Order: sequence, then C-alpha cells, then structure tokens
Amino acid sequence: MDYEVNVLRWIPSPSPTRSLLKEPETKANFVPSRREAGVDNLELQSIISEEDGKPTTGDNTFPFSPGSTAVPDPPPYSGTYEASSMVTEMEPLGTLPKGGKNYDGEGLTSKGNRNGLLMTWVDLWVTVPDGKNGGRPILHGLTGYAQPGEVLAIMGPSGSGKTTLLDALAGRLSSNTQQTGEILINGRKETLAFGTSAYVTQDDTLMTTLTVREAVYYSAQLQLPDSMSTSEKKERAEITIREMGLQGSADTRIGGWSMKGISGGQKRRVSICIEILTQPRLLFLDEPTSGLDSAASYHVMNHIVKLARQEGRTVVASIHQPSGEVFDLFHNLCLLSSGRTVYFGPVSMAEQFFSSNGFPCAPLRNPSDHYLRTINADFDMDIEQGNGGSTEEAINVLVKSYKSSEIFLQVRQRVASICEQKGGILEKKGSQASFITQCHVLTRRSFVNMYRDLGYYWLRLAIYIALCLCVGTIFYDIGLTFGSIQARGSMLMFVAAFLTFMAIGGFPSFVEDMKIFGRERLNGHYGVGAFVVGNTLSSIPYLLMISLIPGAMAYYLVGLQKSLEHFVCFALILFACMMLVESLMMIVASIVPDFLMGIITGAGIQGVMMLNGGFFRLPDDLPKPFWRYPMYYIAFHKYANQGFYKNEFQGLTFPNNLAGGPPTITGEEILKNTWQVEMGYSKWIDIAILLGMVILYRLMFLGIIKLVEKVKPIIRAAFAGAPRHSKHV
Repeated sequence: MDYEVNVLRWIPSPSPTRSLLKEPETKANFVPSRREAGVDNLELQSIISEEDGKPTTGDNTFPFSPGSTAVPDPPPYSGTYEASSMVTEMEPLGTLPKGGKNYDGEGLTSKGNRNGLLMTWVDLWVTVPDGKNGGRPILHGLTGYAQPGEVLAIMGPSGSGKTTLLDALAGRLSSNTQQTGEILINGRKETLAFGTSAYVTQDDTLMTTLTVREAVYYSAQLQLPDSMSTSEKKERAEITIREMGLQGSADTRIGGWSMKGISGGQKRRVSICIEILTQPRLLFLDEPTSGLDSAASYHVMNHIVKLARQEGRTVVASIHQPSGEVFDLFHNLCLLSSGRTVYFGPVSMAEQFFSSNGFPCAPLRNPSDHYLRTINADFDMDIEQGNGGSTEEAINVLVKSYKSSEIFLQVRQRVASICEQKGGILEKKGSQASFITQCHVLTRRSFVNMYRDLGYYWLRLAIYIALCLCVGTIFYDIGLTFGSIQARGSMLMFVAAFLTFMAIGGFPSFVEDMKIFGRERLNGHYGVGAFVVGNTLSSIPYLLMISLIPGAMAYYLVGLQKSLEHFVCFALILFACMMLVESLMMIVASIVPDFLMGIITGAGIQGVMMLNGGFFRLPDDLPKPFWRYPMYYIAFHKYANQGFYKNEFQGLTFPNNLAGGPPTITGEEILKNTWQVEMGYSKWIDIAILLGMVILYRLMFLGIIKLVEKVKPIIRAAFAGAPRHSKHV
C-alpha cells in the first residue's frame, strides 16, 4: 500500500521558551531534484526571508519544546501544523513505496541488487562488563536493515555506539561483550564468510614501506582469482587507484613514524582501495571520510554510492560529520545517541522528523550538523538549547517520538518483509587466490618490507657487528692455553645467549606486521598458514646475513677452529637460534599484541631459558623437580651451548695445569667433565633439534591463532545467553 509523504515548510514563531527578539519569517520549499539512479538529493528552490539582503551571523537558536512527539500519519495533511514553538506548513510530496521495493524506486530484483545482501537486526543489545555493576549496555535494543543498492549511514556523537554497531553487524565484537538480539543475512542466521564482506577499519593499518601502487597491487594479487592474468590484476589495481584519486601519489611510499609519506586522508583512501578491489557484496566502512577534506570526502563517498548502486552492493558506513553534499548521497540514516536509536529511515524524511518534534533545521544549515548538535550531550553545560531544556531531555523526546512514529512502524514492517524473503545461502569461500600464490606474494611483500624497514634487520646488523667486534677484540687470538678453556666457553655462551637475545629488537616491526595480518585475515585475503610461510621464507636471507657477517668477524678474530666445516656449523647454530627467538616472539605477539609488553614478556622468557641452559649452573647441579626436568630440555640454550661446545672442543688438546693430572687434556674430556655435555649424539643432531623447535614454535603460533578463532564464537555465544535487558528510553 502506498501513501504520500508530508514534507514540512516551517515558519518559526515566538514562544515563551525562546528569545523575545523578532525572528525572521522564513519560507522554504523543498522538492526532489533529479536523482541519479536512486541517490536521494534535495534541492532548495526558493527561500523568502524578512532578512534578505541583511548580513547573516553564525548565531543559531535551537528551539526545544516537547510539542507533539509523533510524526503526522498519512493521509497527507495540507495546511498548517502548529507546535508550541513553530508554525509548520505541510504539502504533499509524492509517494513512498512500502514492502518489496527500495526507497529509490528500484525493486530488489533489479540487475545490480542480485549481488548484494539483505541484512536485518532486531532488538540488538550489546553489553560490556562493568565491574560490580554487572554489565553496561552500549547498544539499547536497535532495529534496522541494510539492503542492496543503498548506503546506510550510521551517525551520532562520539561514543554513541557507531563502531560497536558496525562490529556487531560484521561479527567482530570482542569476546568479553554480551550480544543479544537477532542479526539475519538474507533472512537467515549466517556467519559472514571470507570473500563475502569487507571491513574498512577506523585505523589505517598499512605497510608503511610500500608505495601506494605496491600496496594495492600486492592486495590485488592476494584477493583476485588465479584465472585473471597478471596484466588484468594490474589494470584492476590501476583503475581502483584512479577512482580514489590517488594517481598523483601512486609511487609515493605510504610512510609512518620513521619516514614521511602520504597524508592521513590519502592513507584512508588507500585502505578503501584495498577493500573494494574485489567489489564485496557487503561493505562496512568505519569513518571512511576521516582525515579527508570536503572535496575528497565527496569524491570517495560518491564512488562508493555508485559502486553500491551500479553493482547492487550493500554498504553500511559510520560517519562522524559529513558535509551537506556527502550527507545527500546516503539513502538511509541511522542516528544514534548513547546507544539508542534517535531516528532510522530515509535521509530525506529526517528533517521532517526533527521539525515535527520542535527541532527544525535552519535554512542553509547542513542537516547533519543540526542533528548531531541537537543530540550531543557531551557539552550539555556549555550549549544552550534555547529554551532552558537540557540536551538529554531533547534526546528523550526524540527517542520516544521515534518509537511511536509511523517511520518506526515502517522499519519493523520492512524488516519482517526482508526476513520472509529468505534469500540465497551464503557461499562459504575464502580468497580466490591459491595457497601457493598467497605464499609467493606474501614472501615477496614481506621481503621488500624488511629490506626497506631499517628497524627490522639493518639496525640489528649494525649492532651485531659492533658487538662481535667487541667480542673479537676482548677474546682476540685466544690460543690453546689451559685458561682458554674457560674463555672459549664464556665466548660461545655469550654468542648463544646475548646475540640471540638481541633478536627481540625487531619485535615492534613484527607487531606492525601482525596488525596488518589481523586486518587482512579477517577480510579473507589469506589464511594463517600462508602468513607463517611467507614470513619464514622472507626472513631467512636476512638472518643468514646476520649470522654470517658478524659471526665470521667474531669467529676468526677469536681464533676458533679454522676449518670451513666448523665455521659452517657455528653459523648454522647461530642462525637456528635467531630463527627460534623470532618464532618465540611470534607466539608472544599472538598473545600480547602490545609491543612494549611483548618485549618485556619475551625478554623474561629468554632470561629464564638462559639461566638453566647449562652454563650459569651446570646440568648436574640444577634442581631436578622443575629446573632439570623439564625446563632444562625445553630451553633452546641447552642445545645451542652443547652444539657450540662440541663444534669447538672436539679434536683439540689443551695443556693440563692441574696438579697430579696428565700433562694434556683432550676436548672430549673437557666436554664430558667440565661442561657436562651429553656425548651420545653429534653436534648436527643439536642443530636438527634447534630447527625442529623453530618449526614447532611456528606451528604453535598457527595453533594459537586458530584456537582463538574457534574459542571466540563459543565465548560470545555463552555471553549471548545472558538474560534480556530491561528496555531504556
């Protein structure tokens, strides 16, 4: 059933709660402008005011009066609608279809809309723990929908719950939150599969060492199918870059804290570029215009609206303070305040809703600014509503009015209609690139990043060279004296312990990689296995370089055994230890994402391993219940020290200065009696054990990530079983 929509023409009139100054008599006629395939836009035809020709000021009065809290119901009323603080003229404006059609007049069965998803949420509550008080609601019983070919804008003051609503719809809430209510996709309870949706987060998590073109192109290789040729993927990346207006900075590095790069607004556009490469069926955008100027904001949002309209994509975007031009691009508006719905419905009807409740938007004012200022209670003591009433009272009036309005009834009917349609079941698929392609691309990208990031390996190489020069000069030409036995052991222990300990210096850079991995994995670009393989293969050349160059300086300056076999064994043990420490830090990063806490945790773990590695306290002297069994065998320093000792002492003979003993002592005797080394296996077995621990640690990292993926939904489901909240107004 169709009905006509009433659009308001309002004339402010003096009221007891307003200033006694004469107010201008204003008459504004709003009629629909030409729409470009469903984009709602209002065109101001004429404004007649008593103050025409007079200079305007920035002072605006926001009237507040309870007045009528209900939106006039159809049939349309032509005449005058009076509230306590305004006189409003009503005139009919077209019809608004109900049921199975979009607001822009296109049916849900149009060509483009077949690609999108119908999403509904009913009575959605999200609560977080609040100490002794139990739970604190963040979202209060929200109901709404998003449909193909349209852009839903979620607006509200800071802290109103915009990002929380996006996270809830995208299934990204943290495990400690309680979620109740129903979220349906195509009328079914579905989990958003990789490749179905994309989420552009508020923070721009990008690889700072890459150029804009490289970042987008690598992402295209990860996401686009192998059936596409390399040239086609490059062309898709170039088109997306041009659409986002980034062609002028395509060869500029993104930049970060250590290097200057593109601006914050350009980073925002790069983030959007990466996620729209595959044209996802459902796109979530958290503050897409943050950091952009008005022209760039309009250009970016206009492209997203065109993508939604032409390809039938479903777009949900939280937006903080859009310009008037950007605001007119949206189809539907969800206005939140303190987690409550102030308004949900067509953008073009929001102004009527506010006006009918005593909060008309002044002529030539951006409606979105007016809405946000009216419902922002953060500065309630500083902003006067014009009638002595508080912003909280204004919010309560609007919330009550919305709940009793015809618009809210339409929303519930639309949600019910969508749920009855029962669209297609989501395809459970991941990235369209093969696992081999993912590993290859991630290895190349990570290798380039490590090469350009000075803090990843180059700074460590310089420090290693300095330390090995110190070691080489302090233990220079150590010789084969009896005193060199202890000196050799100390030097080798330092290499096994402190040189490998320095591997935690690259942890901050690795944490940044983990953030990028987290974003890309959640959006389905690739899996954990491909990331582990790519990170491992790309780091091997750099760790070999660090093992060989500083290792050779220390090895030959000290005067250890000069055969090539002995040096290769020395370098391999050092390399395996560094790989192992990096693997250990991967596990730490998966548990402790903060880089400062991660460094402290990693340093503490290595400190414990050093203590029971067999040098500071000989193996036979370690307390057996815990430190000998099992900690001594868990610490990788045991195998590193014993491998170094076997490699150096076997085959050597030293003079014996001990009274009553033989004139010489062999290296094997020193290993067995002095260092208490297990002689039942060779040094190559120690290297194999170290490399096996590298693989084990990397598999543990993979297992932890997978376990978190499995456990989070279980925890969230347990929290979701909490009792219903009492309804707040």
